[in-house]
Amino acid sequence: MIDPVKHEVMADMRIYQASTRVFKLFLLIWHRLRIRGAEKIPDRGGVLIASNHASFLDPPVVGVGYRGRPIHFMARDTLWNSKFGSWWMDRVGCIPVSRGTGDLKALKLTIKALKEGKVVSMFPEGTRTEDGELQGAKGGIGFIIEKSGCVVVPAYIDGTYKAHPKGTKFIKPCKLTISYGNPITQEEFQALGSGREAYDKHAALIMERIAALKNGEA
Repeated sequence: MIDPVKHEVMADMRIYQASTRVFKLFLLIWHRLRIRGAEKIPDRGGVLIASNHASFLDPPVVGVGYRGRPIHFMARDTLWNSKFGSWWMDRVGCIPVSRGTGDLKALKLTIKALKEGKVVSMFPEGTRTEDGELQGAKGGIGFIIEKSGCVVVPAYIDGTYKAHPKGTKFIKPCKLTISYGNPITQEEFQALGSGREAYDKHAALIMERIAALKNGEA
């Protein structure tokens, strides 16, 4: 179980780096992973990497794609149910989320991490796609952006739906590519307004940038 008081967003660099090396080796050999635009991710300050979500392979792809700083992933809290799962998820700095409950603790931890200048990865669609196509984003990401003051780097992952779509057991050796786009600044978000009425607009802007990466426009 997760300790609601002691849990903090912090990665053990030895465990994090060892884990990303293992994932990188697998993704390079089995999927011939290609990485584009990682240099666009700022070297400092709070950064939210927002990508499409098609497969359980997506978090490792994002983590391997950018290794300049630890990436803290938002993950469903059931992954902490086992002893090893709890130990590993905490050591690599994941943020537990209770799905379907409007988890305020997860939001606060995410905002805190971004304010501290950390990198967080989030899937705005909220769940894996059923058909490989982009879905609409949840407005909660707008709340995080406004309260943290972070920049957002859009990312598009190609190939993970074909390699390991929802409901399958085996991972096919398909070619994967992750493309990172130019950061979306606070000024761009603020131009769309502020407060609850603007959160959906912020989310829509992010999905537009992800779609542009998918179409090779950015």
